[in-house]
Amino acid sequence: MQLVPADPTVLHPFPDQPRVVLLKPLVQSPLIEVGEFSYYDDPDDATAFETRNVLYHYGPEKLRIGKFCAFGTGVRFIMNGANHRMDGPSTFPFPIMGGSWSEHFDLISGLPGRGDTVVGHDVWFGYGVTVMPGVRIGHGAVIASGSVVVDDVPDYGVVGGNPAKLIRTRYSEDEVARLLAVAWWDWPAEHLTEHVRTVMSGTIEELERVAPGA
Repeated sequence: MQLVPADPTVLHPFPDQPRVVLLKPLVQSPLIEVGEFSYYDDPDDATAFETRNVLYHYGPEKLRIGKFCAFGTGVRFIMNGANHRMDGPSTFPFPIMGGSWSEHFDLISGLPGRGDTVVGHDVWFGYGVTVMPGVRIGHGAVIASGSVVVDDVPDYGVVGGNPAKLIRTRYSEDEVARLLAVAWWDWPAEHLTEHVRTVMSGTIEELERVAPGA
């Protein structure tokens, strides 16, 4: 039987489950980059991801999401547009209210930011996770449900809580280096399709043996 890879351009990979969408064919904003097969699950309106789940996104900071990421319902990214001044007596953004207050717009433009928010490949986000601006989440990480991620997450780290703290790492430092070297998420689609079972349930040694060019 010929092995046929899944189609990364289909919006709904499960035709009878509109609650699941692939984000790459969905996203239109030039400020959001998403890799193939990363998906979002939401029973209300998964197709509203750009407006309901990426908040205060006025730029220029980008949201960069890798391949093969899984987003549970209610995952939200808070972008740098939510920032307020904290160096004076009031944090209230008076200029956006209009009138002559708008003459002071320089007080809220160009506020310092932490740069792009970056999600690696193969990251699993549980229900209701909130990610704060400028966070970098490593490949293979797991973010527990309800977490508020305020700091960077290492490759293959498991974090949880508010603020999210490192609970454990899924692999040792040496094993993480080997997994990053294998980089199965970059394998050709046909090769990945042939070895899906190894990617999902095999050992690192087995993964290395079936890697392209091994």
